[in-house]
Amino acid sequence: MKNILFILCIALWGHTCKAQIIKEECITVYDSVRERKIPFAIYYDTSIPRGIVIFNHGYTKNYGGSYKSYKKLNKKIASLGYYVISIQHELPTDELLAMEGNLYLTRMPNWKRGVENISFIRKELMKLKPELPWNNLIIAGHSNGGDMTMLYAREYPEQITKAISLDNRRMPIPRTSKPEIYYLKAYDFPADEGVLPTPEEEKKFDIHIIKFPTIKHNGMGDQELVIECVENILK
Repeated sequence: MKNILFILCIALWGHTCKAQIIKEECITVYDSVRERKIPFAIYYDTSIPRGIVIFNHGYTKNYGGSYKSYKKLNKKIASLGYYVISIQHELPTDELLAMEGNLYLTRMPNWKRGVENISFIRKELMKLKPELPWNNLIIAGHSNGGDMTMLYAREYPEQITKAISLDNRRMPIPRTSKPEIYYLKAYDFPADEGVLPTPEEEKKFDIHIIKFPTIKHNGMGDQELVIECVENILK
């Protein structure tokens, strides 16, 4: 009897310790209307996904491969049962992001291009993978990618269930209760005036502002506390 129990315990231990396998694929599609290549990565496991997350990277001076630099966070999201799509928004041939003037105005072309990238990828994958749960689409992004995320939430609120910003600083957060808005705030840089809701707006629209008193803006995607927070939002 003891031997049988021992064998059962070993079998159960092996089952619980089996590592979850997250698959990663890198794909490039072509938008013929804009004559633009759009590289992106997908992260997923073999289970039926509970939802889809489109992630938008922060600005990295048009370096290639930026869409893979949030791999740690995106793999964690995929491990929760989501189909994750991480898009490369800037190409080496693009103009650099504006650093002067009224940044809301001078960076708007970059954000609009990002919104067009997201929209194109969504439409293409809806045709290729109609079995995915497109009724539970979540948009997330860090910094400049967070600005794109908030613009997409403003322009296409009916398409998404949640919008999650990791410390975007220029694009105002939509004052709306649908989709659900989550804003993760680093401590070291202030957002521009009007980006964050007032306490009254925060309460009225149930906007979730989560502040991190010890986490800086840069590198938020690798911080365990931030990843844990995103995990809790998506559970």
